[in-house]
Parts: sequence; C-alpha cells; structure tokens
Amino acid sequence: MNVKVLILTLAAILLAACSTSDAQPVPTLTPEQQQGQTVFNLRCAQCHATVPDTIVIGPSLNGIATRAATRVEGYSAEEYIERSILIPDFYLVEGFADTMPTNFGKELTSEELSALVSYVMTFK
Repeated sequence: MNVKVLILTLAAILLAACSTSDAQPVPTLTPEQQQGQTVFNLRCAQCHATVPDTIVIGPSLNGIATRAATRVEGYSAEEYIERSILIPDFYLVEGFADTMPTNFGKELTSEELSALVSYVMTFK
C-alpha cells in the first residue's frame, strides 16, 4: 500500500471515529444571543449547567427551550423563561429549593434580559 493511500485511509477512519449521530450542531449566535451568552456566563453559569444530567445548584438548562413551552399553560417558552428569571419562585422545578436570586429584575437592563432569554432559547 502506498503512503498516500495509507494516509487517506487513516484520515477516513479518524473522521468516522470523531463523527457520532449524537453530536449536536453548535448554533451560530446572533449578536443579541452573544450578549445573552455574556450575561449567562456572568450571572447564571455558576448555578446552571447547560449539558444534560448535570446539576450544579439549580437544574440543568439543557433542553429548556423545548420544555419551557409546556411548563405553564398559557405561557410561551420565552414568557416562561423571562418570568422564571424575574420571579424565580413562579415555577419551581421538582426537587429543587427556591435558592435563585430574586434581584435580576433590578440588576439587568431590559436589553440584557431580552438577550439572556434569546440565548437561553438556543438550549433546545
């Protein structure tokens, strides 16, 4: 086997090994979502994981954009997420205490809050 064929074969094997059907594409964030990511990293990431089945203090937010639409009847996913940030005891996830800070409504600008909700909505 010549060297070129061997290299191409090894490259194909490595590529196949790195590719899994479970891999989720990373969304391209809008400028607003990028701002929300910054807010999230500063204010939320200390307590909330974004990967499944990982608990820091609060529940993992993996999949919250999908679950949020069915949490409270009459609320869209965006409305539920915003309300949960501003009034954390509005809906408590079973098994978790009411420990989330309640001052985000005073500390976040409306632009930051909107950006944060937009970013959290990428957690499908």
